[in-house]
Amino acid sequence: MKAIIHVGLKPGVLDPQGRAIARSLVDLGFNGVKDARQGKVIELDLTHADKAAAQKDVTNMCEKLLANTVIESYRITIED
Repeated sequence: MKAIIHVGLKPGVLDPQGRAIARSLVDLGFNGVKDARQGKVIELDLTHADKAAAQKDVTNMCEKLLANTVIESYRITIED
C-alpha cells in the first residue's frame, strides 16, 4: 500500500519560492503564468493491510511531523 501526501502552504501564507518560480517562468517567456504556489509531495510505502488504518496513521504522521499545520495544509491519497 502506498500513501501520497501533498503538502502546501495555506492560502494567505506568503510563498516567496512560489513567487520566484512565477517570476522566473515569466522571465523565460512563459507569459501565461499569473502566480505559483510551491509545496512538496511525500510518498510512503506502507505495510498496512487495512486502508482505513493506513489513512489514520498517515494523518497522525502529518499532524506530528510531515506538515506544519499552522501554515500548511495537506491532502492524503492511499493507493493499494
